Amino acid sequence: MAEITAALVKELRERTNAGMMDCKKALIAAEGDMEKAIDWLREKGLAQAAKKASRIAAEGVVAKYVTPCGCTGVIVEVNCETDFVAKTDNFVAFANNVAKHIAQANPASVEELMGQAFVDDPSKTIEDLVSEATVAIGEKISVRRFVRYQTEGVVDAYIHLGGKVGVLVDVCTDETGKANEGVKQFAHDVALQVAAAKPEAVRREEVDSEKLDKEREIQRAKALESGKPEKIVDRIVEGQIEKYYKEVCLLEQPFVKDPDKTVKGLMAEISRAAGAPVDVVRFARFERGEGIEKRHDDLAAEIAAMQKA
Repeated sequence: MAEITAALVKELRERTNAGMMDCKKALIAAEGDMEKAIDWLREKGLAQAAKKASRIAAEGVVAKYVTPCGCTGVIVEVNCETDFVAKTDNFVAFANNVAKHIAQANPASVEELMGQAFVDDPSKTIEDLVSEATVAIGEKISVRRFVRYQTEGVVDAYIHLGGKVGVLVDVCTDETGKANEGVKQFAHDVALQVAAAKPEAVRREEVDSEKLDKEREIQRAKALESGKPEKIVDRIVEGQIEKYYKEVCLLEQPFVKDPDKTVKGLMAEISRAAGAPVDVVRFARFERGEGIEKRHDDLAAEIAAMQKA
């Protein structure tokens, strides 16, 4: 029997796209014979994932998990190929399990996540679970990205439109404020705000400088194009930049539940009620499939190709 080395397992993994643990089991069953191990995986249905590896997975869900203490939270985007599969109980349960694992195991990256032993079943890695889900569900499954916050304040996670949008918010306070239900409600309201209003930063200092410079260029060009005198263009541009800040900075946005006040104004009210300073530290917003080029099937072209063949 040939020695089952890490290199051998890696080679089988690359050839079949099956999970690492499954590859090891296959090589043991095949006594180290690579071709027999491939056959073993095919017989078990575990090599089928390789056929799906090149497919585009742009559907799926953003799932969440918050620990009972409310101090650690996760949002994760898990993709599949069709909206139909994304709505199935099995797929949603899989995504939720991945979110829970990330909260408890604290991987530094997706790559590290894939190699970790699953918290609920250490005999399998997350990579193994992805391969098994790919085979069981019949579509390419992938874990695309995640954000994990651990804080001494309050974390809130919100999922909108059945997993199309996910938000994670970190609100900082002290022990007095932490026990206040108003602070927890504020964290949830901020999550709703981020989902609905799509801010790009918490405050002005965090706005991307390149985007800000680009906005100034656009507003200057518009002012000059409209025939405004050069001497007042700078004032016009800065006025437009003020409006831009109110659009992209979370604290300066009108509160979605009460547009007569800003999020910053609401935060001041919550701080007074809590008897302690409350602040929004950070947030993350995922929109399912954003940035992924979806496949567009051309039925006419396919029929033409078939006839030509």
